[in-house]
Amino acid sequence: MTIWAILPAAGIGRRMGSITPKQYISVCGTPVLVHSIKRLLAIEEIEQLVVVLQADDTWWSQLNFHDPRMSTTWGGDERFNSVLNGLDAILERAEADDWVLVHDAVRPCVTQADIRKLILELSGHSVGGLLATPIDDTVKQVGVDEHVVGTLDRNGLWSALTPQMFRFELLYKALSNSATKGISVTDEASAIEKLGFKPKIVMGEKSNLKITHEADLIIAESFLSSKGIES
Repeated sequence: MTIWAILPAAGIGRRMGSITPKQYISVCGTPVLVHSIKRLLAIEEIEQLVVVLQADDTWWSQLNFHDPRMSTTWGGDERFNSVLNGLDAILERAEADDWVLVHDAVRPCVTQADIRKLILELSGHSVGGLLATPIDDTVKQVGVDEHVVGTLDRNGLWSALTPQMFRFELLYKALSNSATKGISVTDEASAIEKLGFKPKIVMGEKSNLKITHEADLIIAESFLSSKGIES
């Protein structure tokens, strides 16, 4: 089977509060984005990785990072627009039933084992799915006044991670549907769900955190410097 990978890296990271986009902040001496790229390129089954960049990105060229299996394209206004642009970049080469693996640029701690587990468990699936972890904490519903209005039953609730992997034609159709109808979706699985399909959940490691706030950098550095995370 043919597997393509898309790495949306066009975000500016407003919540980080940094002048430098969070994907370019160094962790263990290496930019977060490069960590994520290397995770994906370590998977030999991936035909090509498309890194989706901001149109006015001035940091990428400074990395001087090249690989024959990697290309770049420009992103859109929202994450799903960027992923759609990434799909457009491989449109003429990808077959309808090919797999597309989409990973957040700011999840540098994903393990090769988890990526391979995702590929293995979804290889025969008709739709696709995503890495995720069950929610352990008690979940509170909060009103606009920042007071608790209820406690949600966490049974059956999972935190969505990436990579997420779906058939090329279905993912393209799902994201195009969201773009055409002006439906904002926060991940690929949401777009697939809008078409009435049910993505499969594959248990992932909790170390696969998304760097959103400054404190996440410290946690990521701890994971990346440990022996449990492959280089």
